[in-house]
Amino acid sequence: MLYALICTDKPKSVDLRMSVRPDHVAFLQGLGDKLKAGGPFLTEEGSPCGSLVVIEADSRLDAEAVAAEDPYAKAGLFESVEIKQWNWILKNPEE
Repeated sequence: MLYALICTDKPKSVDLRMSVRPDHVAFLQGLGDKLKAGGPFLTEEGSPCGSLVVIEADSRLDAEAVAAEDPYAKAGLFESVEIKQWNWILKNPEE
């Protein structure tokens, strides 16, 4: 099953995001094939303000565990994290 992790940063947290970014990227790369897509949401000015990460997980609990282990989450960057099961229909490279 695929899950979208929709994360919103706390206000005025760009410095925190950038300081933790190398650990966050390494964590996501460590997911291997379970990571399907990822990247930041941007403000109109182009500053990062959240994240969208799509992962493969056996259950919602497993997706929640991945979200909780993200260095951004551990650093307190996120104001909210929404986890939704997702069905990749269009332009899925694995289909």
